[in-house]
Amino acid sequence: MNVLITGAAGFVGRNLTEALKNIRDGKDRTRTGVEIGEIYTYDLGSTGEELDLYCEKADFVFNLAGVNRPKDPAEFMEGNFGFASVLLDTLKKHGNACPVMLSSSIQATLVGRYDGDYGRSKKAGEELFFRYAEETGAKALVYRFPNLFGKWARPNYNSAVATFCYNTANDLPITVTDPKVELELLYIDDLVDEMICALAGKEHRCEFNGTETVLCENGRYCATPVTHKATLGRITELLELFRRQPETLIVPEIPKGSFEKKLYSAYLSYLPESKVSFPLEMKKDARGSFTELIKTSGCGQVSVNISKPGVTKGQHWHNTKWEFFIVVSGRALIEERRIGVDMNGDPYPTMRFEVSGEEMRAVHMLPGYTHNIINLSDTNDLVTVMWANELFDPEKPDTFGEKV
Repeated sequence: MNVLITGAAGFVGRNLTEALKNIRDGKDRTRTGVEIGEIYTYDLGSTGEELDLYCEKADFVFNLAGVNRPKDPAEFMEGNFGFASVLLDTLKKHGNACPVMLSSSIQATLVGRYDGDYGRSKKAGEELFFRYAEETGAKALVYRFPNLFGKWARPNYNSAVATFCYNTANDLPITVTDPKVELELLYIDDLVDEMICALAGKEHRCEFNGTETVLCENGRYCATPVTHKATLGRITELLELFRRQPETLIVPEIPKGSFEKKLYSAYLSYLPESKVSFPLEMKKDARGSFTELIKTSGCGQVSVNISKPGVTKGQHWHNTKWEFFIVVSGRALIEERRIGVDMNGDPYPTMRFEVSGEEMRAVHMLPGYTHNIINLSDTNDLVTVMWANELFDPEKPDTFGEKV
């Protein structure tokens, strides 16, 4: 299938183009039933001759070209309606009735209630596509996008989230007049997933009831089934948490499919080179070092411990805290003994686990068991990744010294 993408150099166009390349080149094998041949990319700087050739050979057209912030409002109609006319006329010229997709905007729903040039130009483009479908029998897929966000979105252009992410990542101020304002947000990967569904003939249909999008099987319009709603206040609050992560080491909760997870990915894509790498505090002494790596608000923390040759570390126990020790380099002996004595007054037996980075395994540090870790090498450092079920609290460390 040959695919034409107009507006290919824009935010959505770049993401869609790269996704289609991955399918075409066999890098993405999850898209069954979609075969990509030629990918024709058209944008500013492309020629009329190229558009003519692409319209002749395309099997599917994504029309993402448009104008968002022109110097002259008259350019809205020229860019959002005028080019669409040229595109469809060129397809007609070649008798090419392949499916055509139009990227419109939820601003089109405001026409008649709000006199905006942008919304009117998008609405005119929609009607043009619907008339074209009636005249030619081609399938017209008209999507009204809400606020888009994700990697490669241009800040200070048409995405508040892109601007907020860029400014936060670069320590620039953010202006929020009303933090209670709520946005409907569409993540770029969710949008690209839907566009590939459309390419496979599995687009999601919808109607607009005046206040929201309603998915329905025979809807006139198309829509991405997954969007998110968040207030400006919540967005800026999350971005501040992300900004402080190198200081706190705390990664906020980012459940699968959540807005938080997607916003964090978007934020990271705007980090300047100076922030891509950040130092960690290594607590060093004659025995080696201990460094906290990652902390979470609900799932404990991860650290790395380095022990010098022959060194024993630990020799303590916890009431509630428990840990995993995973040796990733070197050889170690881990010992654990239950605190106290048995019914006969004898100490409980010691459990011993010899482990190494050559055959990694995780060892539980059990609550109520004193434990240690001994570097068995006379020459090499021992490197152990340690996970604890809770963040270290200096006010309540839950750690009591006792030799195994």
